Formats: sequence, C-alpha cells, structure tokens
Amino acid sequence: MLDTIIIGAGPAGMTAGIYAARAELSHLILEGGLMSGGQIINTSEVDNYPGLKGIGGFDLAMKFREHCDQCGVRFQDGRVTEVKRQDGGFLVCLENGESLLAKTVLFATGATHRKLYIPGESEYAGSGVSYCATCDGAFFKGKETAVIGGGDVAVEDALFLSRICKKVYLVHRREEFRAAKALVNRLRACENVEFVLSSVPVRITGTGQVEGLVVKGNEGEKELPVSGVFIAVGMVPNTGLLKELVSLDEAGYVIAGEDCKTDAEGIFAAGDLRTKSLRQVITAAADGAAAIREIEAYLNSR
Repeated sequence: MLDTIIIGAGPAGMTAGIYAARAELSHLILEGGLMSGGQIINTSEVDNYPGLKGIGGFDLAMKFREHCDQCGVRFQDGRVTEVKRQDGGFLVCLENGESLLAKTVLFATGATHRKLYIPGESEYAGSGVSYCATCDGAFFKGKETAVIGGGDVAVEDALFLSRICKKVYLVHRREEFRAAKALVNRLRACENVEFVLSSVPVRITGTGQVEGLVVKGNEGEKELPVSGVFIAVGMVPNTGLLKELVSLDEAGYVIAGEDCKTDAEGIFAAGDLRTKSLRQVITAAADGAAAIREIEAYLNSR
C-alpha cells in the first residue's frame, strides 16, 4: 500500500510529487492527460512566476516535469474512475481496470473551461471556436474575432487578440466588468476593439467553419461577422470523483483551507479545485507542498 496517490499532474500535483519524493514517501502521480502540466501547457507566456518571467507555459511545465524526474517522482498514465475506502486506506480504480491501494489520496485535478452550450459551440470546436486565445489566436491573424466574458481572462484574451487580429469584439452580459480596472482601461485604449455590452451570445453560425456570432441585447439580435469565437466565461472544478467523498461549495469546489485538508480523513485537495481566492501556478505549487506536509503529519499520527 502506497503512502499517497496524487491524482493530477499539473503544478500542484508535480510539486506534491517532488515533496513526496524528498520526504521518502511511497507515492505515485496518476496522469490522465497526454502530458504533464495541466492548464499551463496551453499558455503562451507566464509572466508572474518568480525568477522565470516571460517563460512559455509549455516550457514551465517541462521544467516542473524535469525537476520531478530528477527527484525520482513516480508517474503512471491512467484515468481514475472511482476512489473508495478499503483496508484502512483507499482503493483507486483506473479506467483500464487496474486498482491501486494507498493510505492517503491527494486530488490535484484542477479545473476546465466552462462552456456556453449554445448552438454551434460544439459543432465548430476546433473550426473557429476556442477556449484559449493564446493557444489558437495565431490562426486568426488579420481576421475579425469575438471574445465572450467579463473577467480577467476574457479581457486579457481580447488584449492578446487585439495585437494580431483586424478587429476584436468583447461580448459581455453586463455593463460592468469583473476584470481588473487597469486591464479594462488598457483594452478601451485599443482602437480595433469594440465592446458589445449587456448582450448574451445566442448562436454561432457558419458553413464548415465559424462565420458569425449572433448576440442578443436590449435592441434585439444582431450578428457579428467573425471567423473566431473565444469563450472565456470561467472554469469548472474537476471534482466529479469527489462528490460522494468530501464537502463541496455551491460552485463545486472542494472545501479545503491552506492546509489542503478536506473534511474526509485521509483525503486532501490541492490547486485550482479547492476553495481559494487566487488560482495561479504559484498558488497551485504552494498547495502541493502544503498538502504533502499535512499528509506526512497524518501518516505519522497513525
């Protein structure tokens, strides 16, 4: 039986792996994606990670992975289908039918992009609909695009696209923004950005690829002639496996403090899936370190 199984190989999971290896805990990181890194592999530039200003998201993820490999962190590919208590610990069941036993489980599964569920969204995914401007913006150089959302990510996406696109529409359901005022002011200074406020997206149109975005505002519907639609309306925590195991808040995030302890003995949560005020690479990494410290204390208490 392992001391801990870490589910997820983003910054939180990989940092936890490094600390687990250094603490000589028997451990395993279960990696459900194509590669290590989580959300940051889709980020063109990370400008706020201390000591590595301006590093590419993929490059930062690879540095995390290299550090893990140097420390002897154990990884295994596999999607988890169920976690349940067994034999004084936890049975972690994988999609391939394999089962693993551990004394503790650390969930570091992060969050995914929230969808609009409007006509055309799924149909044109990859053909003009994107959830990552920094990933796909280059495909729309010199074209007209729309960004949907009113938070920091939406405004940052619009700023990024304004540098390469002919025109950018920012569609937001309210007049006011949740985004930082400094970001909004920078965007308002961009001559090729048009604000479409108090409006909601209704459908995405096209033939084979995106040709327009229909929005509904106070004066009815109108169609924006765009070839790219970038959706930035928030994240959904990947906590489906935890619904029957720990307490979640109204938004579905795991209720856990800075010590990453949940209200279920032996289960810990680190990174973007837990309740916190700031979700960044650095806070996810800090969670990974804190979680292993608490796991050590828990194992010693037993």
